Amino acid sequence: MGANRFAGLRLEDLQGDMLPLCKDQFGCRYLQKKLEDGNPEHRDMIFNEIFPHFAELMTDPFANYLSQRLLEYSTDEQRDALIESISGELVSISLNMHGTRAVQKMIDYLSTQRQVQSLILALNLNVVTLIKDLNGNHVIQKCLNHLPPEDNQFIYNAVATHCIEVATHRHGCCVLQRCIDHASESQRIQLVTEITYNSLTLVQDAFGNYVVQYVLDLNDNRFIEAIVRQFLGNVSALSAQKFSSNVVEKCIRVADATGRRAIIDELLNKQRLERLLRDSFANYVVQTALDYAEPAQRAQLIETIRPILPMIRNTPYGKRIQSKIQRETNDHMSRSAYHHPALVPGGHFYGLPSIHGPPPHQFIQHPGHHMQPMGDYGNPRGSPYLGGYQSHQGPPPPHHAHHPQNGQLGQMHQQQQFAPFPGMGMGAESGAYGQMAGGYGGMSNGGFM
Repeated sequence: MGANRFAGLRLEDLQGDMLPLCKDQFGCRYLQKKLEDGNPEHRDMIFNEIFPHFAELMTDPFANYLSQRLLEYSTDEQRDALIESISGELVSISLNMHGTRAVQKMIDYLSTQRQVQSLILALNLNVVTLIKDLNGNHVIQKCLNHLPPEDNQFIYNAVATHCIEVATHRHGCCVLQRCIDHASESQRIQLVTEITYNSLTLVQDAFGNYVVQYVLDLNDNRFIEAIVRQFLGNVSALSAQKFSSNVVEKCIRVADATGRRAIIDELLNKQRLERLLRDSFANYVVQTALDYAEPAQRAQLIETIRPILPMIRNTPYGKRIQSKIQRETNDHMSRSAYHHPALVPGGHFYGLPSIHGPPPHQFIQHPGHHMQPMGDYGNPRGSPYLGGYQSHQGPPPPHHAHHPQNGQLGQMHQQQQFAPFPGMGMGAESGAYGQMAGGYGGMSNGGFM
């Protein structure tokens, strides 16, 4: 029988019997077609019949399509009435697999400020619940996409208040990133302030680390510097964890020169560095540090690594580190030879130092040159880049890195003083990576001016 039973049937003949038709596949299509015809009398007739049952119809597998059509073709006054009638049930409708589509379409058709305020009032107390739900999170994202930032402030307030809960959730971490995308400048700072303050916790989480990386990818030096400051003192511990190691690598890549030096400085400890080189995650941080360090600091890092290489040479990570240092050594020798052609008789290198080089103090004869003593692992003494220091320089000063007092990174952020982004009018010294004035608890308005 199907759709044929409605052939030639007038809508007036169905008055009083439309509710069952709304839940019928073919009856629902028939009523949608009547709305699409654009006859105001038919629209009002359908509206009057289904208005008392609108919330129920929004979650029905078939009737939800009719409810979407009615929201589209209703007058502003009718739409006001529909939205206000379902406001008490809007959250439960949004959590429903069919209802979420109807609510999203409703947001598309909001046409008056009264409707917007009804929506905000209905969702305001359940933003986090919706964000964490498979269906409900799409309603929040629709608000972010469709409403202006000032109307979405209720979302930003909820997300900022429950930053860790949202950022460490499978759906929440995605919604938080969309919040950043659609935020005004003040809203973006509001969110990034909370993300930065909780960054030590977030970077160790399977989902939260992506939120911190997303902030770093904004390429805003204020945000990058604030996050780097939170990590200082904990770089080695973070480097040895699965999720946070990725964030440390990104910090090395995107930080300014001061921040990058501060991060790599924490790796320059022989005992700590040996553990990091053996670690399946931290060794990648060391490799990234070798790639991005400034020449002087890279030389210092190589010097610290060289004595460790024999102990890790047979590990997969050790081979990669060894190869990277060997290439670095060759590149340095090439640059030196370019500036000193006498070192390259006939256009070829002679006596190129090797990581597997001769024993300490063995001499290598370069054709046409005097003999020079070799340091450990075949590096000429006196070269700060290849294995020694000038006799008048002495060894590099010892590095005193800060270790977590109790080894629990989850508590670290409570032990550190949080400083706002530099240059934001909070009295902090711009560009400093030490302790800064104006701790988190002392910020007026909980954020930045």
